[in-house]
Amino acid sequence: MSPALRHVRVLDLSRLLPGPFATLVLADLGARVDKVEDVGGGDYLRHMPPLVDGTSAFFLSLNRNKRSICLDLKQPEGKAALAALLPFYDVVIDQFRPGVMDRLGLSHAQMLAIHPALIVCALTGYGQGGPLASRAGHDLNYLARSGVLGTQGPAGSAPQPPGFQLADVSGGLYAVIAIQAALAERERTKRGAIVDISMVESSMGFALLQLAPALFGVGVARGDEPLSGGLAAYGVYATRDGKFVALGALEPKFWMAFALGAGLEADMSGIVPGPHQPALKARLADIFAGRTRDEWAAFGRERDCCLEPVLEPHELRADPHLTARGAFFDIATARGPLPQFALPVTDRDAAHSPPPDQGEHTDAILREAGFDDARIAALRATGAVR
Repeated sequence: MSPALRHVRVLDLSRLLPGPFATLVLADLGARVDKVEDVGGGDYLRHMPPLVDGTSAFFLSLNRNKRSICLDLKQPEGKAALAALLPFYDVVIDQFRPGVMDRLGLSHAQMLAIHPALIVCALTGYGQGGPLASRAGHDLNYLARSGVLGTQGPAGSAPQPPGFQLADVSGGLYAVIAIQAALAERERTKRGAIVDISMVESSMGFALLQLAPALFGVGVARGDEPLSGGLAAYGVYATRDGKFVALGALEPKFWMAFALGAGLEADMSGIVPGPHQPALKARLADIFAGRTRDEWAAFGRERDCCLEPVLEPHELRADPHLTARGAFFDIATARGPLPQFALPVTDRDAAHSPPPDQGEHTDAILREAGFDDARIAALRATGAVR
């Protein structure tokens, strides 16, 4: 992937996961991303266990190819410094709740008044408008409001939280899409824009097959739909060694290949909904319990029947397919290699910089915006920068 955004400069006011994931994608696409952190603890994610040499593994995975500047936006001098930086950027990402930047004296409209060609991306849980706009929330709350959480888990039980942050990451991805669209439109109009991304709405598309029927008045039963536990041919089963495999044999040819190899009847019962499914799932559970995960993985390779081992996180880097695809790479640092996840847009052969120390590039970023040493020293003397 070429550095398509190498001429784009991004000022990132976000923290934790959603915004930093968006700017990770943008940085891997070549954008210059400058991360604004407060002068206290900085991005909260820096301190979230597990820590590696004093820094969170999460932070280290999300913030390569970025620079860090520390500003105290509660001080007039810090706000003035941020305002002075705006004309030197193409994009600002704001993850604060609606109204926070207004109270700081730098509303989205005021930012555009300073720099009319600026793209302001507001990435929040509930969006910039609506009754819930100012409400606090986290990933699970957004999934609850989007209807996505209501599709999770087996029938007859409470909805189960997914083991990943779908709303946060989907919000970050839609932010990237919207930013690139706004940049393309700016090429035509020479004007900036305010982009409003809600993590509630961003997550809904990931459950489209479960949510779409409701738009047409068709009820959906959690845990009983074909792709959420209703079919024996589409599910997760325990193996003899206490591990798991995932069977996704939805098409007739795949189900038949599995059934014939596993000693089942050569019919379409596995992929046809009906009252026979619970008994068939119980039978498959017994069959899968008769072999180890590796034995079933070999079976899946031989039969080409959409059967895969369920890998645990610690197994990923040794997986031959992921290794061949370059899904992981290392960044050289003074402390040794820093392991990283590659994104689909990541150039594995490019030179990547490690995540920045808090405020590591404060002086360099200010100098690029025309601040001289005396002005930087004055800011530092007031505590407005670090």
